[in-house]
Amino acid sequence: MLKTLVKFQNRDERGATAVEYGLMVALIAIVIIGAVTLLGNNISSLFNTAATTL
Repeated sequence: MLKTLVKFQNRDERGATAVEYGLMVALIAIVIIGAVTLLGNNISSLFNTAATTL
């Protein structure tokens, strides 16, 4: 019984960490895409106004 507990206690958790990082990157990408989609036209007109004044 003790050997079974030690096996579960010393397991490798690198795979779980990679999955967590992958989920964080995916969520950040979704937020960035959403922000660019919502603010894209406003930012484009702002840059066009700045370009014409220069």
